[in-house]
Amino acid sequence: MQWRGSPSRLPENNNGARTEPDRSLMRVVLQRVSRASVTIDGRTAGVIGRGFCLLVGFAHADTGEQVDWMADKVAGLRLFADADGKMNLGLADVGGGVLVISQFTLYGDAAKGRRPSFIDAARPDTAVPLYERFIAALRNRGLETATGEFGADMQVEIHNDGPVTLILERA
Repeated sequence: MQWRGSPSRLPENNNGARTEPDRSLMRVVLQRVSRASVTIDGRTAGVIGRGFCLLVGFAHADTGEQVDWMADKVAGLRLFADADGKMNLGLADVGGGVLVISQFTLYGDAAKGRRPSFIDAARPDTAVPLYERFIAALRNRGLETATGEFGADMQVEIHNDGPVTLILERA
């Protein structure tokens, strides 16, 4: 894929040289929640109590290895307070769950014009198997996992706890 912006808008590396942006980053926006749910066509499709709401997007070149790494990262993050008020506890420690929502708009590029381009988001024939693998990988790690529906128009209710929000990427 070729960069379509002007050379002055290319990101810089550590030496100040202009470089092509990395187009193969799996992205997850993680929000620690007291509860979260997703509704599709008036029916509740998924609901969790305390845990993480994961908005998940895939790029064209994403791989199963990236998905597995991300599942490990999510399962291992310690974002819940211990008795001393420090973020030292993970999902397993607090009996938390995850709500996974597919979100191709994480790859929206609004650098030019007023309508974002989503050309960097993986097409469904690539993204659906990765999405399903991510859900299975989370479940295989013992996490209570609820989901939305890939490609559906969803209403997501998120009660952000903290707030605590992380942007996770894996090349």
